Amino acid sequence: MLRIHLTADDLARVRVAPTAGPLAETFHGLAKLTGPLGCSQFRPWRRQFGGRLAAELRPLASLIPGPGARFDLGALTGTDPSVEVGIDRLLSAPDRLVRLELGPIATPQADPRWIRALLEGDLTARQLLADSLRASHDATVGPYWARIRAHLDAVRADLARTLLDGGVEQLLATFCVPGIRWHAPVLEVDYPNDVEIHLCGRGLVLLPMAFQADPPTLLTDTMDPDAPHALAFPTVRDPLAAAHLLTPDPTARHSLGALLGRTRAAALDVVTDGCTTTELARRLNVSPAAASQHATVLRNANLITTQRRGGAVLHTITPLGADLLNRTGL
Repeated sequence: MLRIHLTADDLARVRVAPTAGPLAETFHGLAKLTGPLGCSQFRPWRRQFGGRLAAELRPLASLIPGPGARFDLGALTGTDPSVEVGIDRLLSAPDRLVRLELGPIATPQADPRWIRALLEGDLTARQLLADSLRASHDATVGPYWARIRAHLDAVRADLARTLLDGGVEQLLATFCVPGIRWHAPVLEVDYPNDVEIHLCGRGLVLLPMAFQADPPTLLTDTMDPDAPHALAFPTVRDPLAAAHLLTPDPTARHSLGALLGRTRAAALDVVTDGCTTTELARRLNVSPAAASQHATVLRNANLITTQRRGGAVLHTITPLGADLLNRTGL
């Protein structure tokens, strides 16, 4: 049993995060794809891959720890909805953080020379991890991210309504997640071993995740002991919910393509993750000038927004664009 003790200061600092980010979800999704068949809701999705794992996905898959262990990839990539921002964070993460997160984990499937290079701060080894992460995202979670993000937004909105209507204690008391119970001032979580956590005024972040498995996981910031803990909990528990999120819908894809044009519909899908014009051009296999033109049309239709970040231009999807993708199931 995990017992999380909350003071009055902790209760005042409880909040609900929007998402762990597409890359953290990718890592958890890859674990569901390659691990035991315990999560029945994901079995139809697994069958889409036919039991085969592409070579470029294997480096990341080799880092999936065994039962009872945890590698928090999200600590290295952050929670930004942009895949590009997450990859950049991974590539620039402090070597000490990589050692803190990866060092204690037994990874018998990984090449020991590669692991040693990662822990020693080798940039080539880090780039291999980044490339594998990007490929894993594109193959597994990326095609469904618009629907997954809309689902997570709905979960968060429901929790927010409870918080606004009844306050934080009602939120915790009615937290509709099996295995979590509120016995003020302690939040109890079913866990394989007994752990007592005193937040000491740091607060608690409730973190909804589509690919999080039972039991929920308490995440800590290994670089900042004063940062709030995050409780990652699963939001997809039955096959129907998983099928809605993870089943391709070619008819809907064709309909959106007919509305926007195939390339522009694909551009809207790519921008769901957040991307630069260069990345958009690469993903669409078009010139940067053509990618910029597609982005301009989508921006003028209020389907995406564009802002300058450093020397690059970053495109992100708007609520209207996300709703359009979610309704069509692209």
